[in-house]
Amino acid sequence: MSVVDLALDWISQDPDPQTRAELQALVDADDTAALEDRFGSRLQFGTAGLRGALGGGPNRMNRVIVAKAAAGLAAYLRREVDGEPSVVVGYDARHNSDVFARDTAEIMQAAGVRAYLLPVHLPTPVLAHAILHLGCSAGVMVTASHNPPQDNGYKVYLGDSSQIVPPADTDISALIDEVGRVDELPRSDDYTVCGPDVAEAYVQAVVDLAHDGPRDVVAVYTPMHGVGRDTLVEVVRRTGFPALHVVPEQGDPDPDFPTVAFPNPEEPGAMDLALKLAAEVGADVIVANDPDADRCAVGVRDGEAFRMLTGDQTGVLLAELLLRRGVDGTYGSSIVSSDMLGRQAEAHDRRWQQTLTGFKWLGKIGDLAFGYEEALGYSVAPHVARDKDGVSAILAVLELAAELKAEGRTLLDLLDDLYREHGLHATGQLSVRVDDLSIIADAMSTLRTTPPRLLGGLEVTAVDDLADGYAGLPPTDGIRLALALPPATEAAPHGPAIDSARIICRPSGTEPKLKCYIEVVVSVQDSVEVSREQADATLEALRSDLATALGLA
Repeated sequence: MSVVDLALDWISQDPDPQTRAELQALVDADDTAALEDRFGSRLQFGTAGLRGALGGGPNRMNRVIVAKAAAGLAAYLRREVDGEPSVVVGYDARHNSDVFARDTAEIMQAAGVRAYLLPVHLPTPVLAHAILHLGCSAGVMVTASHNPPQDNGYKVYLGDSSQIVPPADTDISALIDEVGRVDELPRSDDYTVCGPDVAEAYVQAVVDLAHDGPRDVVAVYTPMHGVGRDTLVEVVRRTGFPALHVVPEQGDPDPDFPTVAFPNPEEPGAMDLALKLAAEVGADVIVANDPDADRCAVGVRDGEAFRMLTGDQTGVLLAELLLRRGVDGTYGSSIVSSDMLGRQAEAHDRRWQQTLTGFKWLGKIGDLAFGYEEALGYSVAPHVARDKDGVSAILAVLELAAELKAEGRTLLDLLDDLYREHGLHATGQLSVRVDDLSIIADAMSTLRTTPPRLLGGLEVTAVDDLADGYAGLPPTDGIRLALALPPATEAAPHGPAIDSARIICRPSGTEPKLKCYIEVVVSVQDSVEVSREQADATLEALRSDLATALGLA
């Protein structure tokens, strides 16, 4: 079939008048390039299920692709689950999230999968916990997390409340491919709309995590125009902390995210309003969620100003809190996150395990006590949900900040203590957003075929292709570079001791980005500040030289 015929066939079965009109306009204009973009491929399950821009065609998020996904997932559950399978469906406040969620519930219910629909837009961790609370075989969350406003997505969980991993993702994709016309799929409105008790069960589970201790902490909070506010505010109230100072311009759910270019706390400018409010109210700490509240960002007072912590810094702080509380089990982090967690776990006689990028892999660690990834994802209570949870993470941050404040100390003071004990682990990124995906492919090819020998004054001592598997991990598209100081000479003596460095480059699983994760480890010999200056300078040199080596400068 020609691309026009494909578009006309799609239009004939699409239940959405908006996407029908969009595609018909492209057909009428004979815009084959735009049609090829929409029909040349289908969205695939990546590190976060389906995710893409809203619009018509199989390479967009729309009611047809959602219907096919629901039917394919239903077929998978009927095949894999003994007895009657069940699914709970949640959604955030993005454009069409509620529509996609209802479509999913209708198709699942008609396909023989008992379907439960959350009653209103709620945080992703509420959905993940609801799988366990209701004893469901699977869960679906309609969200694009921190992506731009034109995107939406479809996260799939199995019964343990962790996201799908191979081979489930490819099995589901194959069954999606077998789905015929969506206008012929049976639908049923006999699904169950959950009452408020499901969200209440999550809130109570998080409240039960709270420890006795100081509660005096002044905190500014932004939900980033998302759905986290009401849930977090209730958790904070019940655990006895002072009311949060919520950024008013970003407090209500808004799918257009009008105050930010990207609704991601990591993006430049996204936290400006929160930083401004923190200065006005004299905050001790800043906390933020992304729009579906599965991520947590933290800011701290630094002298008279405020700054945001990196995801790795927050990760090691939360880990230290749990390690000092004696929480047993495995402490996990993704391969692109800081290796510092390994040193902390060893010091407390706990096991450390690295996984591939994406919380779906961390959730599969059987005895997981704590897991984190540098992209602001933290699981401080895997028994609540085996996925990242920005609400419970914020509660842990508030407890730690209040404990330190009672001692006359701050989160930065504790970080410096950890650096003195384990070495200063400084992390950074070279992240390049592209319109042409061949730029990413070319950069990865360069690393595989002609990797650089010297970066930032450090020698590249090893090149590991993650596609071949690395350290017992499943194969993935990525390259790991190990770096070290070249041998010292009389003409080029070493300065402050750099223990090691590494770079991992990979295509993003959710956005058109090349991501390069850099870590430099510096021994603290004289002062943390001296080591920090050395690490920062090395990070910047590595970032600059890597961009040049990959043709991205």
